[in-house]
Amino acid sequence: MQGLTEVLFRRVYEECFPGAIPLAVSPFISLTHGPLNNPSKLADVLPQNNQGSIAVIPQILGKEPEEFVQVANYLGDWGYDEVNWNMGCPMRMVAAKHRGSGLLPYPDEVRTILDSIIPRLHVKLSVKVRLGLKDKEEIFRMLPVLNDYPLASVTVHPRLGRQQYNGVPDLDTFGRLLPLIKHPVIYNGDIVAPSDAHNILQRFPGVKSLMIGRGILYRPTLPVELGRPTLPDQERLQANKHFIRRLITTIRSTFPLEESALRKTKEYWCLLWKSLPISEMQARTVLHEKNMETVEKLIDQFIQ
Repeated sequence: MQGLTEVLFRRVYEECFPGAIPLAVSPFISLTHGPLNNPSKLADVLPQNNQGSIAVIPQILGKEPEEFVQVANYLGDWGYDEVNWNMGCPMRMVAAKHRGSGLLPYPDEVRTILDSIIPRLHVKLSVKVRLGLKDKEEIFRMLPVLNDYPLASVTVHPRLGRQQYNGVPDLDTFGRLLPLIKHPVIYNGDIVAPSDAHNILQRFPGVKSLMIGRGILYRPTLPVELGRPTLPDQERLQANKHFIRRLITTIRSTFPLEESALRKTKEYWCLLWKSLPISEMQARTVLHEKNMETVEKLIDQFIQ
């Protein structure tokens, strides 16, 4: 998730829950404005920033074949053996430019891009998709294209791009789609509790693995609970509180400018408060504050 599951988050998560996450897909690297000429765009996937036990697959957003191959092979030179092509981002400004989920109505365009990049890639390629931008039948028109290329996996979020994150995942359409995909399939979408994961795997045994998105911020212990279903509620709560405390402390030390630290803290807090036994009204008191010291004091009260 852009701006959230970046290296700062991954480091703190690994510190608090070692071994709970084996693999992470990085927030996307946009091909616009030349990422190789703008080193800050690649900072999140610098090898020296990713030496822990959480393996990382860099994700690329864009539709420019030359830039895609250049960036992907550059990442390969850094030691990455796979990149992920984001064809699922629902942001309206992204989709309007035929990027992310905006590519899904255009299978011929995607085929042209894949024809150009696949023979020149030195790394494996996986893709992340939605059911379409505006019509769930779009993915069925796209699927013959994806099946024609040696993809490492296909991650499917069973919503439309225009839905953003509203409504519920269309599991019936996902069920129709699953047996038609020739590549390993990863399910993504609304896994916010252990029961969600178990239900998906039970209903769709063909799913290779799960991608947890917002759920890891709603409930940081979720990956731990998937491997330890008997985790006591009190232990889970204390672990979530400890994670929030360490994340806020790390933000404070990483962003010397108070304005930046405040903005980043509030971005995380918008989701993390859901892991605590507090009301939305209480959580909003943090968002209304104007200085970091007051925000930290309020959060400390909630995680005592």
